[in-house]
Order: sequence, then C-alpha cells, then structure tokens
Amino acid sequence: MQVYTHALCLDHQPGPGHPESPARLRAVLHALDDSACTRSERIEAPAATREQLARVHEPAMIDALFAAAPAQGHVYLDADTVMSAHSLGAALRAAGAVCAAVDAVFADARRRAFCAVRPPGHHATPDTAMGFCLFNNVAIGAAHALATQSVERVAIIDFDVHHGNGTADIFAGEARVLYASTHQSPLYPGSGGVRQRGVDNLVHVPLAAGSGSREFREAFVSRILPELDRFAPQLLLVSAGFDAHRLDPLANLNLDAEDYGWVTGELVAIAERHAGGRIVSSLEGGYSLTALHESTIAHINAMAGC
Repeated sequence: MQVYTHALCLDHQPGPGHPESPARLRAVLHALDDSACTRSERIEAPAATREQLARVHEPAMIDALFAAAPAQGHVYLDADTVMSAHSLGAALRAAGAVCAAVDAVFADARRRAFCAVRPPGHHATPDTAMGFCLFNNVAIGAAHALATQSVERVAIIDFDVHHGNGTADIFAGEARVLYASTHQSPLYPGSGGVRQRGVDNLVHVPLAAGSGSREFREAFVSRILPELDRFAPQLLLVSAGFDAHRLDPLANLNLDAEDYGWVTGELVAIAERHAGGRIVSSLEGGYSLTALHESTIAHINAMAGC
C-alpha cells in the first residue's frame, strides 16, 4: 500500500493552541511507523495543478487563497481557518496527494493508498475555505478521477464527526458521485440532514451526541453499505476523520479504534466487489493524538488487509 505525504504538510502552522496542529500529522506518521503489518511505500505528494483545483473550486476562490497566503505571520480567513507562510504549499500538496493516489490505484496492482496530509479538506465549498480547510482534497480527487480515468461512478465515504458540507455542496448535482456521511448532529457546520439528498446521491446519517459503536455500525449496515452496493462504485474515496473517537475533545461520539478498523474492512470489501479493490483514503479531522495514533493503525491495517 502506498502512502502519500509531504514535509510541507507539517509546516502549515495555524498558531499556538489551534487544534489543527502539526502534531496531528506527526501522530499519524508515527502510527504508520508503528503498524506491524503495514506494507507501505512513502511517496512525496505533488502539488495540485490549477486545472485540478478548478474542477471543484471557483476561480475567484483559488485566486483569493493564493493572494491571501502570507510571507510571514498569519492570515485569518475566518475565526477557525488560518493561513501561515507554508499553508498554501501544504494545501496544494494535500490536494495533489489525493489526485496522485487516484492515478496510482488505477495504474498499480496494489490498488490501495492513504494520504497522510493536512490541512484537511471536506468543509471547503466551491467558493469558500472554512472549518480548518483550504481546498477540498477528496472532492478534487474525485473530480480528477472522473475527468482522467474511465470511470462513471465514484463513491466518497466520510466518517469524520463533522459533516463534510463542502463535499456535499460540490457534488449535490453530480449523479456520478455518491457521498455518504455519518456525523454528529447537532454540531458544526450544522448541515447534513437526512432530507439533504441532492440528486438522490447524498446519504446522510446523523448521530446524536453520546452515540457509540452500536449506532455507528448500524448506520453503515442499514443505510450506507446497501447504498454503496446499489451504486457499485468503480472507485472508493474515504474522508478519514478520526474525531468521532471517545477521546476527541471537539465532539461527543464514543467510537474506539476497533470501530474504524471494522468500517474500513467493510469499505475494502465493497471496493473488492465493485471497484477492483481501488480505495484511496485521506486524513480529515481527529484532535486527540492518542486517538489519532490508535485509529490510524486500525484503519491502515484494515486497508492493508491485516
């Protein structure tokens, strides 16, 4: 299994005390080192091209982010979303990682890839960077697959505790993409209701605060996995946020690392049935370093077939 990352992703500095810190990515990289059964190859992520970004983001938004990038210090795009000197470079590498991983799983017999990158992406809408996110990495990867590979159906599964409003907005009218999300509700950003169906391609399963393994697994067994089998995706992309873990300080769900291993195994099985095994996962949220380490190991081991 291939792992895409870049040193610039450690240099994105939202500032002291910000939960989206470089320590998150270090915890993930240490987990990759500590996994006894991960057969991975580290690959330096390329920068996303303007063409790749523009498949999902408005030109004015792209221009604004390039213009806002500071030479030093910080620029606040909103109260939570901050750019430092290396943030733009990190965001370009994060989006480029997913595009490169998509190309690789179509070209490489291993068919599995994980993108250990930051900043995360799933809150970024077509015209707005928000929620710690600059560019929508997984959405850019999905659009890249549709534009460059011979595929007509791409599924995005998002188990981050926060709803991926940006991804849902980007693909709400795109029947070639199925977006399925479990998320705590009510919680930031306040979207992801069950009635938000797009063109019958958005599957939202909100979970109440305090929900744990039983509710999470039932959401997949009863709602998401049947929809994925019906859709028969030719590629699976995963927005892998680990902030539904019981230790996470920003939310109130009660998952454990074993739940992430379980759901990843179920998604790998879907990929084997319909997508030739092709699955690309990219890091989203997760703000307990202990939970990130444990959950990444469970996720990667299931991806690697251990």
